[in-house]
Amino acid sequence: MLENIRLSFQGIWSHKLRSFLTMLGVIIGIAAIIAIVSTIAGTNEQIKQNLIGAGNNNVKVTLMQGGGEYWMDNGAPAGVYEIGQKQQEEILSLPHVENASFYRYRSYADGVANGRNMFSGGSLYGVDANYLHTTGYEVYAGRPFLEKDYTEFHKVLLMDEAAAASLFPEGGALGSAVEIRGEPFTVVGLIRRSSRFKPVIRSFQDYLTYNQTEYGAILMPDACWPVIFRYDEPQNAVLRTDTAEAMSQAGKDAAEIMNRSVTIAGQDIQYQGEDLLEKARNMQELSASTNQLLLWVASISLLVGGIGVMNIMLVSVTERTGEIGLKKAVGARKRRILFQFLTESAVLTSCGGILGVMAGIILSRFIAGTSGTPAVISIPAAAASVGFSMLIGIVFGLLPSVKAANLNPIDALRRE
Repeated sequence: MLENIRLSFQGIWSHKLRSFLTMLGVIIGIAAIIAIVSTIAGTNEQIKQNLIGAGNNNVKVTLMQGGGEYWMDNGAPAGVYEIGQKQQEEILSLPHVENASFYRYRSYADGVANGRNMFSGGSLYGVDANYLHTTGYEVYAGRPFLEKDYTEFHKVLLMDEAAAASLFPEGGALGSAVEIRGEPFTVVGLIRRSSRFKPVIRSFQDYLTYNQTEYGAILMPDACWPVIFRYDEPQNAVLRTDTAEAMSQAGKDAAEIMNRSVTIAGQDIQYQGEDLLEKARNMQELSASTNQLLLWVASISLLVGGIGVMNIMLVSVTERTGEIGLKKAVGARKRRILFQFLTESAVLTSCGGILGVMAGIILSRFIAGTSGTPAVISIPAAAASVGFSMLIGIVFGLLPSVKAANLNPIDALRRE
């Protein structure tokens, strides 16, 4: 086998231009496949990161009615009670759950103003002491909530950059007063995501999917929530897991525990965990048919490349008829001749596969740099491409190899 490989490289090197042109179809096909697979993997990863975020691993468990979130402005539902301390401890002890926070909120806050500046489109939260740490917020100006803010019912607020810009377009939010439904609150801190993650938005559909992350958020201690709203509103929860893969299961387990507080019958009201991984998979599947079509188109060039290899191997058999006849005259068996030409064909396409992988990596980087589409190089895909190119050499080199093995030595020597 090693001798066959050595002879194959010797033959390729002695006809460098012809060998390169023969490999060109394989190189183009493999390069196209690597570029497409890398772009698909990068796009899927971008979708996943856009939905999950950059390392926060947060999953929300919210009260749902039917197919949508329960609208608290309609009043707290009868038969749904607050999450008890024992339930909270059970959720914190779930596998892979690093932290959890329980909060109340309005997804679209109204009645929040600083003079004539109104806060619209953002959310208002009544949070516990774990909220900032769980969700990955950091206080970059001012202070966080203190224990006495909860025990002494201090009417204080934290707000993010978007909310501060909305209510205080000229700056100076820290230490200023904000009215929420006529009640004065003081801004004691400004917060932002510690990861500084923003989703990549390239289309209107992306905007519709991710724009909620760009609206502002205002936080108050949950002890002050009844000052503005009601005492008996049920909470939602947000969990932080140690891995992104654990988010879905942690959300489902937490929802089961929280649903013990739901005693209502006859209405479709229950807690549900947000399955972001499933949502990401659904979005990725939308483009699956297009991706498969692109891969099939790229595979056509491999077919063309294989035909080119078969053609050049038939030429090689014709050129080396005398050599084959001499080998058979001195006792070489059909199997040895067959394997010699199969090895040469496989080596030829394998070299094309390796060059194709290199070209595919360069092409995918170029596409990523020019179009903004992320690219993730798949090592298994690259290895499989080289293996597939070798298989092409074996399949399309079989006919020339059989022809060489079946040559009559006398006829082969006479032809020379």
